[in-house]
Amino acid sequence: MKKALWLLAVLALSGCETPVTKDEMDAYNYGPKPANWQDEIRSYLSLRLRDPKSAIVEFRTEPKQFYQRQVALDPEQHGWAVCVWVNDKNGEGAYEGFRPMTFFLRNEKIVAANNDPDHRGPIYAEYAKRQCASLGAPFKE
Repeated sequence: MKKALWLLAVLALSGCETPVTKDEMDAYNYGPKPANWQDEIRSYLSLRLRDPKSAIVEFRTEPKQFYQRQVALDPEQHGWAVCVWVNDKNGEGAYEGFRPMTFFLRNEKIVAANNDPDHRGPIYAEYAKRQCASLGAPFKE
């Protein structure tokens, strides 16, 4: 019940969010577009997924400059964002189903992620879904 109330509160508050402005986007130096972003994301996930060798990783977008305001207690982020859909196995060896993740890269390194194994929960899941949609890969459950 607590989880459901928490999710409703998050969704209600996120509905009040205003879109990121051009001035906010332009205020940061994103650096050069990453060249080895797929390898960097695969390496990151290989350390965090339950079964990285059999996980299905779909790179749904190319890197795009992206700015994210502060999320919960996490600071604002900027970088080259990528939408990735991942289907990992659970403890019984069955696939869990795809879930969207977004990764922010600067200087060829991941500087932030949403809905990855280290940042899971209703807030991160909602941000990843919205960001994937903004990046051109809407996630449908």
